[in-house]
Amino acid sequence: MIEGEELPPLAREITTTTVVAAAVASRDFYPAHHDSRFARQAGIRDVFINIITTGGLVGKYLTDWSGPEAEITWMKFRLKLPCCAGDTLTMTGKVARKYGDAGQHLVDVEYNLAVRDGTHCAGVASMTMPAKDG
Repeated sequence: MIEGEELPPLAREITTTTVVAAAVASRDFYPAHHDSRFARQAGIRDVFINIITTGGLVGKYLTDWSGPEAEITWMKFRLKLPCCAGDTLTMTGKVARKYGDAGQHLVDVEYNLAVRDGTHCAGVASMTMPAKDG
């Protein structure tokens, strides 16, 4: 891998079941994650995924790309638009930096998760990589 390398894009359909199941699994019972009427009254198009689900989708996207021997050491992101039931969430990323620290092979990956109207979240993650990929 080299700096500037693009990660393969990944599109995922977000269904009502996805939203509700993820909210229940993370014990987030806020009505906007399971009650469409409540979400619409709050000015959102439909139920939407919670921040824990967003973090999990980022983590899965990055580790599916990096392989089982890599590890996310930290990540940060900023939420922008909600990702609602019925959206296609498109994940993209690129290797922003490749470096070593304390004998570890590291990469920083910038990523973006987009919905039809723009960015759902954008951020950066640092990952340890196996020495053979370093």
